[in-house]
Amino acid sequence: MESIELLGFIAGGLVAVSLLPQLIKSWQTKSTKDIAILWILINLGGQTLWVVYGYYISSASLIVMSSITLVMTISLIVLKLKYG
Repeated sequence: MESIELLGFIAGGLVAVSLLPQLIKSWQTKSTKDIAILWILINLGGQTLWVVYGYYISSASLIVMSSITLVMTISLIVLKLKYG
């Protein structure tokens, strides 16, 4: 693995982990009223485009880490729809 891909995995991991506290808090409190649905949808669009872009430039780190963040964003949408 090239060192630049390792850097991509580290950066993607940090971005993915940044959503984790919000997901945990939303799940525990059963409340998402303070989370803007527009922000979630913009994030969803961005993560989807990063996955597509990663595919086209053949970047494993971009594909994998953006896919993980995409799943977390979708989870936040589900919580927003359930508890929002």
